[in-house]
Amino acid sequence: MRKNSIKNTRINGEVQKELSNIIRNEIKDPRIHPMTSVVSVEVTPDLKYCKAYISVLGDEQAQKDTVEGLKSAVPYIRRQLAHSVNLRNTPEIRFILDQSIEYGVHMSHLIDEVTKDLGDENEED
Repeated sequence: MRKNSIKNTRINGEVQKELSNIIRNEIKDPRIHPMTSVVSVEVTPDLKYCKAYISVLGDEQAQKDTVEGLKSAVPYIRRQLAHSVNLRNTPEIRFILDQSIEYGVHMSHLIDEVTKDLGDENEED
């Protein structure tokens, strides 16, 4: 199976949906921030490994705590994933903090500041 095949894309989507459901509804760890979402999932073609990119709406400490909580809950999450998704192998899950949304918001603020400054300069002329 190739990396970008239709089958692999479907598996990625299904695993992402189930991981989101497990994190939101079944994990009771207080370290995991309630505003945690699974942004994307990449399952290798041999179904052995899985990278789950997560986004946490909160400060840096909340992000660190959430990643630690998820790492400690990996065996439970993997077991629940095995029950809910029928795959030949249940992949080993690695959680990666995705900061692209935060980066995009930061860039948007910078662009707004620059355009505001340019607007002020044009009004003075």
